[in-house]
Amino acid sequence: MFGLPTILAAPGGTELLVLIILGGLLLGAGIWLIATYNGLRRAQVRAQNAFSQIDVQLKRRHDLIPNLVETVKGYMSHERDTLEAVIRARSQAASALGVVEGGAMGIASMAALANASGALDGALNRLIGLVEAYPELKANTNALQLQEELASTENRIAFARQAFNDSVMRLNESIVVFPSNLVAGMFGIREMGLFEATADERASVSVKF
Repeated sequence: MFGLPTILAAPGGTELLVLIILGGLLLGAGIWLIATYNGLRRAQVRAQNAFSQIDVQLKRRHDLIPNLVETVKGYMSHERDTLEAVIRARSQAASALGVVEGGAMGIASMAALANASGALDGALNRLIGLVEAYPELKANTNALQLQEELASTENRIAFARQAFNDSVMRLNESIVVFPSNLVAGMFGIREMGLFEATADERASVSVKF
């Protein structure tokens, strides 16, 4: 095995040493680049997987709402504006969810989803508040079960949202700090938006029995 003095003593030894050093630096840089890229992609996948848990619960809520409206509308026919507001808010929330499911998970699209979800929660709170004024509905087993399922779904959404936001914060931090931000920019890895609760969502869907 040739030592450093032997390399330097050989013809062109200095140039060879420079090439060895450069080769080592390039190899080290390549290993760092691959490791950083894989780390960013893994963080991205974890965040996307965390959102899939929210997605399941949001879809469940969207499926429950028409059933609740159908159950109560016979008793609340003169509360047409409230019922229509719930259905309209549900449609807008479902549309915003569809955009995110299509792959748009940036800051703007996630904010739009959070706002639409918050508007839906506000409409649901108003509807359920009115339900309390109808003794027949308070005794309706189907209406009570649907409200209970909605409240349970809201709790699952809250837990899933926290896990998602934690994953997104870790990803976004890696994207903006040096030197991993260079790799993120090189490969077009963008920050993801948080799914933050609005004021209406923080109030949550209130269900009384």
